[in-house]
Amino acid sequence: MNNAGFDVERKSVNNHQSTINSWAKIGFVVGHGTTNTPQQYSFTENVESAGTYSYRLKQIDHNGAFVYSQEVNVAVGSVPNVLALGQNYPNPFNPSTNIQFTVPSDGRSVLKVYNTLGQEVATLFDGVTTAGAIHQVEFNASNLASGTYFSRLEYGGKAEMKKMILLK
Repeated sequence: MNNAGFDVERKSVNNHQSTINSWAKIGFVVGHGTTNTPQQYSFTENVESAGTYSYRLKQIDHNGAFVYSQEVNVAVGSVPNVLALGQNYPNPFNPSTNIQFTVPSDGRSVLKVYNTLGQEVATLFDGVTTAGAIHQVEFNASNLASGTYFSRLEYGGKAEMKKMILLK
């Protein structure tokens, strides 16, 4: 009733930034006045840095009265803690390509490349990886022949594999 609109407010939560953790108005969404039918509202923000943010709405009436919604915390830019091997890009490639992967917890990971005969042609990564981060490596195949190759990520007794195409 009497809805003029909503101020959208945000504050940073434990982002280790030099910003003050106070509420800031980041947008306004026009209200639908007084109506007895359900209304839908939306607001989209492009956050520039990863972290956890709190959001709230300030519902404002036409007479200036207002009330705040409950706070909602959102983790932005976080990576799920799962074992995942991304498809290389570009694909097909010549002579180099990028491969990204994530792991479910901190531990040793091995990323290798094999040819269609199952022979290892490169070890791209063999070391300790951290969960909650996207790990990226570059595969330079300038010394290999055109053809199909496979990237294979091993972690904790499990493995994932993706097909790659080298076109020279």
